[in-house]
Amino acid sequence: DRAPLPSRRPRQDANIPRAMRPLRLALVASELAPFAKTGGLADVLLGLGRWLGKKAPQGPGHDVRLFVPLYRRIEKSGLKTTPLPGAQNIDVRFPQRTIRFSIRTAPLPQSDVVVHFVDCKELFDREGIYTEDGDEALRFGLLSRAVPETCQRLQWAPDVVHCNDWHTGLLPLYLKTVYAWDKLFAGTKTVLTIHNIGYQGLFPDSQLDVLGLGDQRAHVHHGDLRDGKLSFLKTGVLHAHRLTTVSRTYAREIQTAEYGMGMDELLRSRSQDLVGIVNGVDYGEWDPQTDPRIPHHFTVDDLSGKAKMKAAMLQRFSLPHDPRAPVFGVVSRLTAQKGFELFADSIPVFLQREDMRLCVLGSGEDKHEKYFQWLRDTWPHKVGIFRGFQEDLAHWIEAGSDLFLMPSRFEPCGLNQMYSLRYGTPPIVRRTGGLADTVEAWDPHTRRGTGFLFDEYSSKALAGTIDWALRNWRDQLGWRQLVKNGMQRDFSWNRQGPEYLALYRALLGL
Repeated sequence: DRAPLPSRRPRQDANIPRAMRPLRLALVASELAPFAKTGGLADVLLGLGRWLGKKAPQGPGHDVRLFVPLYRRIEKSGLKTTPLPGAQNIDVRFPQRTIRFSIRTAPLPQSDVVVHFVDCKELFDREGIYTEDGDEALRFGLLSRAVPETCQRLQWAPDVVHCNDWHTGLLPLYLKTVYAWDKLFAGTKTVLTIHNIGYQGLFPDSQLDVLGLGDQRAHVHHGDLRDGKLSFLKTGVLHAHRLTTVSRTYAREIQTAEYGMGMDELLRSRSQDLVGIVNGVDYGEWDPQTDPRIPHHFTVDDLSGKAKMKAAMLQRFSLPHDPRAPVFGVVSRLTAQKGFELFADSIPVFLQREDMRLCVLGSGEDKHEKYFQWLRDTWPHKVGIFRGFQEDLAHWIEAGSDLFLMPSRFEPCGLNQMYSLRYGTPPIVRRTGGLADTVEAWDPHTRRGTGFLFDEYSSKALAGTIDWALRNWRDQLGWRQLVKNGMQRDFSWNRQGPEYLALYRALLGL
């Protein structure tokens, strides 16, 4: 019921060999650091967006545009945004209402990439990024539709639309159906990255009518429809041309009943289209040699600054400093996923027996917050806790700790273990997801490895691994090699980014 928009503009890179031509890439997500962040998704989009947008050594770089809602917190932050010409006051018709949005832009920090903020006060001018409001499905349905609507107004034909998590799961289906008439998208491919399969965007199937997909029930998961449900994530998995997740091990795990959260059968049916790519780390933000958030810097060849960071961090937590006493650090959401239930039958034993320190930064489930407070109250000279989150304190803990605790039940990728390696803080992790892909078990005989791993999800296994780590701590010569091994690992986007680029090009037949 709408008139076709102007025809597609001819490509300006027509004379560049197909295998080398720059790509037009739209990255879409609900979060993007430093503007709106609740977890690692925001950091990944920042790092990948920056890397993809770098100018090529020869010729132009890729044309990368990031789409994210303009939340209230972004407007209140004082960020200067600019109206995007041609993309103002766009009306999107849904069956029950018409919603108007505009695009405002701002540069992605330390990059030439432009962020397209979807400005819709009706849906995004709220206290939180996520809500329990009755129109949550419509909020992220609009985000998905805002991408092709904006592309149409700009006559910008993306080669790849890269969707992230459930919030963008409807976008591949919208492109296949609502926007199938527009030749602008005839060559567009879609990629969906699953950052955490535990969050699937589940709503009553009545939302299909609200979202303008009432006629597309045949394209939605039939089992869910039978149960009266609509899953944004399952819909994306059904219709995206390629699927990725954030580590190789997690890609295998989510195809099993134990880790698939009810989606394992569907993912197994698309196993040929599913690939695991470990997240990159932004070493511009996380590098102990240059980190502006810590007062003492250090390198793999000069660790004196790390010793100073240990003393400074303990002072900040009001704990006594002894260079011989190992410091265990925790920076995390305090949830069951992160394995903190294993602490109850393990950590108190070591606090009672060992001269050690435990410094915790995090918030989450009440029972875990209370447990760490109990540890603090019981061992006030060994345990420090900050309930909440402070970005600079997270950097201090990574830099000042001797060991980092991350005993996750499951971990799609994880970033903190990679931060820890860079900061000379060997991690203690469970061998799952991205932890298995990024931490190599320390072998004191060969002097190879970067941390300490255990397999069984139990307090006994965690306690045994902590005990093994403490025995190695007493060999300070070997420990120094362990620290160096970790600091020399490279998980930068310069290593991880090319895997995404190769995926895009293969998908496009380039």
